[in-house]
Amino acid sequence: MQKKILDWFDLNKRCLPWRDQRTPYRVWISEIMLQQTRVETVIPYYQRWMTQFPDIRSLASADEQTVLKAWEGLGYYSRARSIYKTAGIILHEMNGVFPAERKTIEKLPGIGRYTAGAIASIAFGQPAAALDGNIRRVYSRIGDVALPARSTEGEKLLWRMAEDWLDRDRPGDYNEALMDLGALICTPLNPLCESCPVMSVCLAYRNQTVSQRPVLAAIKPIPHFMVTAAVIRRTGADPTAHYLLAQRPDKGLLANLWEFPGGKVEDGETLEECLRREIREELGAQAVIQAPFGKYKHAYTHFRVTLSAFLCELDREPQPLAAQAIQWVPVSALDQFPMGKIDRQIALRIQSL
Repeated sequence: MQKKILDWFDLNKRCLPWRDQRTPYRVWISEIMLQQTRVETVIPYYQRWMTQFPDIRSLASADEQTVLKAWEGLGYYSRARSIYKTAGIILHEMNGVFPAERKTIEKLPGIGRYTAGAIASIAFGQPAAALDGNIRRVYSRIGDVALPARSTEGEKLLWRMAEDWLDRDRPGDYNEALMDLGALICTPLNPLCESCPVMSVCLAYRNQTVSQRPVLAAIKPIPHFMVTAAVIRRTGADPTAHYLLAQRPDKGLLANLWEFPGGKVEDGETLEECLRREIREELGAQAVIQAPFGKYKHAYTHFRVTLSAFLCELDREPQPLAAQAIQWVPVSALDQFPMGKIDRQIALRIQSL
């Protein structure tokens, strides 16, 4: 099986930017970016990242806000914060040398069992197994695994398969071959079984259960929240309009990013009542709502939001009661502050006026 997969890979592997100059740093950044993110989305981010931060030293020497800004739009921002923290650890505690052993790699922030195995095998040729979404699907079908793939027992079985079936001579190529096989042939829907190099040993194909593998847990309903935000404009002696941004706490969703202040609508509240309450709690001021400023929708991993923005004024100077910091920002500088997707859409609308 290993030979068939590697022979197929040698002829069909994808041309991806992180497969050139396979330094540990480049492999690490690509693997973190690819977590829960499509390859097509990652490629331009990866290329810009390598131009801005070509090595560990340049990354560790930057400030976190610059790193978050470079990451903006990729989502799952804890990945960027972990990358930044890890770069500092490697530079200051490991003499700038990325560790080669899987167990050591796995101890670094933001790196779990899969990512450590991928880095160890691809960058260092270590015989380390990997199990991402594509590999999990391929093995679930080859072995016709009836256990839910994400269950404790299912995970144990699939990891055991990944370790037992690993090609020890070309572990990095083998792990990447499985990733490409899952992306190009053994796809979630309408897999190209007749073109698969291991069709003859695939138990799911033999048992006609391909469409039922991997076994997935029942999808839970995704909560939908209504949210408000205040677009607060100030003009004074300076003829340039400034808008108020608040920096989110350093933990939790979108940590350390900047936003237009506001929050979630509570039961029984109107949008306007919610916004006035949030501004009192966050800024210690009364919001004078002037006009709507658009509705914005976004889906996160476990919930969806519809955000209603309003142009507002404040009755007094705001205070950062619930934010790390607040700042009046001129229109021309809004694109310098790292933001989540919805807040960036609001900023772009302001800049287009």
